[in-house]
Amino acid sequence: MSPVVEPLSWMLGTWLSEPPGAGTFPTLQPFRYLEEAHISHVGQPMLNFSFNAFHPDTHKPMHRECGFIRLEPDTNKVAFVSAQNTGIVEVEEGEVNGQELCIASHSIARISFAKEPHVEQITRKFRLNSEGKLEQTVSMATTTQPLTQHLHVTYKKVTP
Repeated sequence: MSPVVEPLSWMLGTWLSEPPGAGTFPTLQPFRYLEEAHISHVGQPMLNFSFNAFHPDTHKPMHRECGFIRLEPDTNKVAFVSAQNTGIVEVEEGEVNGQELCIASHSIARISFAKEPHVEQITRKFRLNSEGKLEQTVSMATTTQPLTQHLHVTYKKVTP
């Protein structure tokens, strides 16, 4: 592993949601989902990630996103670059402090035929809790709603 990404090594592995994640937003019915998170490295100064969500009962694929997490060398500044199957591409930036990563959207792009309302802002927090589980909380704002918590999921590590 590149020493540049050592401060993020606590995120590495394959993680499965346990219990199912919970989603809510003022314009949506509350929902549950299963998710597999795979966070890895190939020796470059970045981590690779993929998040694959599935319906908890039918296991039908739902949301998918993949990308990269980069650290600015010799700092705690982090960039998170994500492409999603909904047609959104995000760049989020923030900081890693110990076993917590907090990031917020720096730029959001979308395909020309993305459904409305459009996402205008995203924040995420990842943290390794005291039980060794990875938690992710995502909040978003759209053209019609202010920044509101949208997702929360807790993952159990299944492979290093």
